[in-house]
Amino acid sequence: MDLRKLSGAAVLAVLASPGVAHAAGCQDLLDSAEHPAAMTVTEAEVLAPDAKIPVEHCLVRGFTGARKGAGGKDYAIRFELRLPSQWNGRFVHQFNGGNDGAVKPAVGPLLSGNKADTALSRGYAVVSSDAGHDGEANPERGLAGGAAFGFDPQARQAYGYQTVATLNPLAVELVERYYGKPIAFSYGVGGSNGGRHGMVAASRMPEAFDGLLVGYPGFNLPKAAIQHALDVQSWASVNEDIAKAFSPDDMALVAQGILKACDGLDGLEDGVVADQDKCEQSFKLEELQCKAGQAEGCLSEAQLAALKASHSGPKNAKGEQLYSAWGWDPGMGGGNWRFWKLESTVPPWGKKPIIDVMGAGSLAQIFTTPPTKVGGSPEELEAFLLGFDFDKDAPKIFAASGEFDQSAMEFMTPPGSDDPKLEAFNKAGHKMLVFHGNADPVFSVLDTVNWYKKLDANNGGKASEFVRLYRIPGMTHGAGGPSYDDYDFFSKLVAWVEKGEAPEAVPAGVTEGNKEGEALRGTRFLYCPYPQITTYTGGEGTGENRFVCQ
Repeated sequence: MDLRKLSGAAVLAVLASPGVAHAAGCQDLLDSAEHPAAMTVTEAEVLAPDAKIPVEHCLVRGFTGARKGAGGKDYAIRFELRLPSQWNGRFVHQFNGGNDGAVKPAVGPLLSGNKADTALSRGYAVVSSDAGHDGEANPERGLAGGAAFGFDPQARQAYGYQTVATLNPLAVELVERYYGKPIAFSYGVGGSNGGRHGMVAASRMPEAFDGLLVGYPGFNLPKAAIQHALDVQSWASVNEDIAKAFSPDDMALVAQGILKACDGLDGLEDGVVADQDKCEQSFKLEELQCKAGQAEGCLSEAQLAALKASHSGPKNAKGEQLYSAWGWDPGMGGGNWRFWKLESTVPPWGKKPIIDVMGAGSLAQIFTTPPTKVGGSPEELEAFLLGFDFDKDAPKIFAASGEFDQSAMEFMTPPGSDDPKLEAFNKAGHKMLVFHGNADPVFSVLDTVNWYKKLDANNGGKASEFVRLYRIPGMTHGAGGPSYDDYDFFSKLVAWVEKGEAPEAVPAGVTEGNKEGEALRGTRFLYCPYPQITTYTGGEGTGENRFVCQ
């Protein structure tokens, strides 16, 4: 039965009717007769509610597709599925981030600053996987070990797209067997690389998900990884210890400069730059340059040159853009931006940023072909980025050779992402809600905006009928930072999918745990669907009713 073809009332009637589950209970799923033949279940137990997961549910763990891979390493798609006792008839595929390599708890984070709000707590069945490889299988490789699966061609493809395509139908079958009822609506949710998984699914599996919640997506991840090399080389031109290229005070100065030039462009000086496009014209980095004899409260000529180079994005000797330019946002002064770009707080990483320890290993071993074996110390990983050649090495993200018969751009990016149409996804009546922080240090929001503009043009200016994009001022890589992080995009997506209520303005506040958003606490904001801008109405008070989308 395809519940999506029924009326809302009919769907509710089916879900409310008694069903006969093939499995008499949770532990019966250990019996191979009670789950899909392609799946091996290793654990199945009922877990009582606790402080972390406040709902009773059946936890199922297992794997599919076990094999021996490169170097004699064991590969499989490991997964866990959580089946709530009080099921709402719906399913979420949790797309995880980073290099994957670990089965994150299948609770279905909904990508806001409110970490307690999960799909599982709302009654959804949720599946999570490791994307087909064990990130701890190569400890001898040091910090490069998490990306060493890139030497296995099949593992590359599993990471890129095959895991979701393989696991999703098996998980759906197990859910429906367990409850004895068809799933009413299926959703995919993920941020960062998980957002990329969602966008890939919309292209490769257009029938699979009724709704996709895509947060700060790295859909051009191999191209974005080239930015890591540009950043490290730019910072090193200021100071060979890249953490010292810009102090926290230096980046706070940049943030304050952006606020001074751009805060009032939306009609209200409130610490939020809502109109980043205008800000690109209004903010002049040169105004922060040290004057003659000035040593503090300013940036050196070398610092300005480094920031400008990073902001412009990587180019080759012909001046061709290899990734994207970036936007100016005061969130650049936040801790998350610094953690990714300049300096971490992790002693084993030598306090080097994530682009060094994770970005270098991924660019060397996964995103270029053939893969390059790179040392696993912080210094060796940084050296790889410092030596990266934008003319000779950057084209390797498009290369295929020998057993590596798909380039990184083929297995990582959504097919047709340079000229997106999503015809089959749209024809299926499915919906996608994308949101992206203007201060994201990992994936440029301008790249996502450019993708959406192309999608809109290819759909006759009607992309908003099935895909909506929200730009989040102040947000860095994920919820938090000097931004309003208490929002609920998922409920908006569900209402769009199940009731036909297209999302418009999304109200937002500040969560208790967001220390960098302290200056905004006690006020409310509106996030508007692109290309609309959040604009101050002149109203009094602190609520979201002070703003309109226009």
